[in-house]
Amino acid sequence: RWVLSLQCEGSRNFMSALRRAVEVDFKDKDKHKSQGLYLLTTGIPDQETHTISAYVAEVCRGFDLQLHVCLFSVMEDVDSNGIIPARYANPTETAIAFKEIVQAANGRFHWFGEAGIFESDDITVIVSEMEKANNYSQKCAFLVESLKQRS
Repeated sequence: RWVLSLQCEGSRNFMSALRRAVEVDFKDKDKHKSQGLYLLTTGIPDQETHTISAYVAEVCRGFDLQLHVCLFSVMEDVDSNGIIPARYANPTETAIAFKEIVQAANGRFHWFGEAGIFESDDITVIVSEMEKANNYSQKCAFLVESLKQRS
């Protein structure tokens, strides 16, 4: 089930959009097997990170859902209409804030831009699995070689 939450032009009122999604769209949560929210954003929310993290942690536990964030870093600080957001943070500060929010929501974080992928929890997991597989392969090769030398 997909949920679309619209935000006001020039605003990043994350709390309002999240409240709408969980209080309206997820009120029939017992009818759904799995639920997740995906936030596609270009900047930091209007509200403070600790406030959002606390709310998200409570809501996600209560509804058994996860919040995943896809942050797209753009080069300009002002949108195409010339509207400056209520709260500003550089791309790194924005990524740090969303990682905190995602951890509170037991979700995943993905950060990309025009140059490509800067960070992705999914890619990190895949790379970790590949490193484990390579490590096990090397240990097996060492074991096989030591057994050959014994015989």
